Amino acid sequence: MIQIELLSIDLSNYCSKQCSFCYNHSRREGKTVWKPSEVIDFASDCIKHGVKAVSLGGGEPFEYDGVFEVIDALYAQCYLSVTSNGLPLEDSKIWELLCQHKPDKIHLTIHQPDNNEEVSRVEKRLTEIDSIGIKPGLNLLVGADKAEYAKVVYNRLSKLLNNDQIILVPQRFSNTPTPKQLASVADGKPFQSPSCLLKCQRPKNFCSVSWDKKVNSCSFASGKVSLDSLDYKGLEKALGSVNWKSCI
Repeated sequence: MIQIELLSIDLSNYCSKQCSFCYNHSRREGKTVWKPSEVIDFASDCIKHGVKAVSLGGGEPFEYDGVFEVIDALYAQCYLSVTSNGLPLEDSKIWELLCQHKPDKIHLTIHQPDNNEEVSRVEKRLTEIDSIGIKPGLNLLVGADKAEYAKVVYNRLSKLLNNDQIILVPQRFSNTPTPKQLASVADGKPFQSPSCLLKCQRPKNFCSVSWDKKVNSCSFASGKVSLDSLDYKGLEKALGSVNWKSCI
C-alpha cells in the first residue's frame, strides 16, 4: 500500500528565468492550470491522509498568482517549503509579502556556480531569509563541466549554512556529473543529494505533482499519469497506474 508522506507540487509551467535544463521545461510562455483553491484543497486532503511535508515549486512559485494564499493555508497544516530561483524576491513588494506570509523553509537555487553575480545574490538573500525567521536552504546545481566552480561555492556557503541545508543537485539529461564528481564538490565531507545518486529506485513515500496535474514518484521521470480527482484518492489511483521508468 502506498503511503505518501512527502509531496511536491509544481504550481505552474511559467518562469521568467527559463533555464534550458529545467526538468519542468518552464518558460516565459508557460501555462498555469492550478487555481490556488485547488492546490489548497488537494494538499489539505493529502495532509489528512498522512502527508507530513509539502514542497511548492514550479515554474517559479513566487511568480505564481496566489502563492501567498497557498502558503497561509498550508503552513498551519504541515511542514511547508518553497523552492525558488530567488529573483522575484528582489522585488520589494514580493519581499514584503513574504515577510507577512512565511513558509517553514525556502530553498534558493544556484544554477550557475561560475557566475559570481548569481552566487552573491543568492548568498545575500539566504542571509535575509534567515533574518526574518524562515529556515534557508540551497539547491546547488552541479554540471559535469562546472564541478570545480560548484566546489568553491559549496565551501563559501558552508560558512553560512549547515550541510543539511545544502542539496547538491546533479544536472540531468545532459552534462550529468558522476557520483565521484558530485562528492568532490563537498571535498569528501558528508553531503545531501537526491536519493537516486547511486541507483535509480522508486521512492516509497514521495510523490511529485506536475504543473499540469499529473503525478509520478520522481519529478524528473517521464510517464506521469493525470489525476482524475484532486484528492488523496486520486493521487493513489494515479500512482498505481504509473509505469515506472528511470529518467537516466
